[in-house]
Amino acid sequence: MPFVRVSVPQTITDSQLDAISDAIHVALIDTFNVPVADRFQLLTRHPASELVCTPEYLGIRHSDRVAFIQITVSEGRTLETKKALYAAIAASVAETGAVAAADVIVMLIEGKKENWSFGNGIAQYAV
Repeated sequence: MPFVRVSVPQTITDSQLDAISDAIHVALIDTFNVPVADRFQLLTRHPASELVCTPEYLGIRHSDRVAFIQITVSEGRTLETKKALYAAIAASVAETGAVAAADVIVMLIEGKKENWSFGNGIAQYAV
């Protein structure tokens, strides 16, 4: 039940954005065991003035083609699983040719399953 927000430059084409979206979803399936049909994403393109990323941080150089990826998930995955997700997303997005792996910035936000409603005002996963 991840909810994915992706923010990229306006220069990213529709086909590149589709490829980035698919790459992230496949990485979630492969590393977090997300069901194929569990796909909720918000994809947004921004002018350069709305994407602020330092040119270098923690020894990693960033270009102006940065992709900010924020993923909200239920809690409970191990650190190793999270690291595998970050690596898979960076590699998969880089394979699209739209954004370099160094420009893939991922932020994971965890919450309780009871904090989700998938429609009709029902907390489907609340126990």
